[in-house]
Amino acid sequence: MPPAMREGGRLVVVGGVAAGMSAASRARRLRPDIEIVVFERSGDVSYGSCLLPYFVSGAIESRDSLVRVTADSFRNERHIDVRLHTEVTAIDRARKKVTFRGPDGDGDISFDVLVLATGAAAVRPPLPGIDMPGVVTLRTLADGESLRADLESGRVRNATVVGAGYIGLEMAEALSARGAAVTVIELLPTVLSTFDPDMSEFVERELHDRGVAVRKEARVEGFEPGDGSPRLGYVITGGQRLAADLAMVSVGVRPAVRLASEAGLELGATGAIKVDARQVTSEPSILAAGDCAEAHHIVTGRPAWIPLGTTANRQGKLAGENAVGGSARFGGIAGTNITKVFDLEVAQTGLTERAAAEEGFATESVRIRSVTRAHAYPGAGEVRVKLVFEPDGGRLLGGQIIGREGAGKRIDTIAAALHAKMTISDLSDVDMSYAPPFSPVWDPVAMAAL
Repeated sequence: MPPAMREGGRLVVVGGVAAGMSAASRARRLRPDIEIVVFERSGDVSYGSCLLPYFVSGAIESRDSLVRVTADSFRNERHIDVRLHTEVTAIDRARKKVTFRGPDGDGDISFDVLVLATGAAAVRPPLPGIDMPGVVTLRTLADGESLRADLESGRVRNATVVGAGYIGLEMAEALSARGAAVTVIELLPTVLSTFDPDMSEFVERELHDRGVAVRKEARVEGFEPGDGSPRLGYVITGGQRLAADLAMVSVGVRPAVRLASEAGLELGATGAIKVDARQVTSEPSILAAGDCAEAHHIVTGRPAWIPLGTTANRQGKLAGENAVGGSARFGGIAGTNITKVFDLEVAQTGLTERAAAEEGFATESVRIRSVTRAHAYPGAGEVRVKLVFEPDGGRLLGGQIIGREGAGKRIDTIAAALHAKMTISDLSDVDMSYAPPFSPVWDPVAMAAL
């Protein structure tokens, strides 16, 4: 447990956005008497980072609509001292101080309790030419603004997306919406490798139907400038030069743990900061939350690192409460996530069949095809549901859903079943709603369980 926060004490939060500002806001709500200081190295402290691909595509028109709360609002309405463009460079655990560098120079500040919300950083593999203009990643609002301006200039006719994970496929859609010819290059044998291959094949079919070229089991070897230009002109893959005016590198993220590691905090097996159920690190006066921290996986029972905005908000809120004397415990994660690839809704929770086998579970699975509405009701779209379970006793281990409008959010039913530790039989007995505009009489999730 962190030490009890004294009256008039100081909470320091390193990092804003989801986890950091959730922690600061919860602490302020519970303790109006303490001082709260948030250090954020970028120029934005609270925005919807998951909205960035849709801002780039033009589906979201205004940058301002991405900003949830401004730094001035935090300062003036919530009395939280937000310091933008300021990076914490070191933590002194013994003296309970952090050192920072900001617009006005270097300094240090003491803390009673510290919350680390340093997030994750995009992986940039050390490939030839990766630092040239036109080779980009998408993590911050500034990244989104720069990329959108590049697309609106009209000079991007051919675009390459390196990596076929969630962000990569969302960006393939965004770049297509901007009129670019898009090629996706993936090192692995399937797109969306966190899904089982018998489900991700439907995503690949959607990409092909939308004119996106997909190259699987292909390695990017480097980037080259265009003729007479310092900007990107070619992506090198398989010994071939693929014309590209822009390359989106989306090969994953890693937890940003340098500060924690240099301060001697214990890291977990995943490489993220090890925390207990109260978000407390190996140093009782320091908590961690969000993409830099591990979480307890409710299916495997082991620590996991699955960076998601939902987890960051939940962990941040809990860290803020416990930083000022609370004793709340984090309920764990199932890795529930959802996105769309053009008109296809794609969602998963818990373990895939492949991941469950790797974790040592005996598994069986079922995959069914159904529709999102009653068959005769206009607009019914196809949906596929896959459930993974243990054959002995039928314990539910995970689920995947891919389908048209109205399919994806059904994943929350499966996620709730995982948290409730239901069996397949339990799930088939759930009293689910029915009306023709919303579901067939047997909901697709219930049908799969049955």
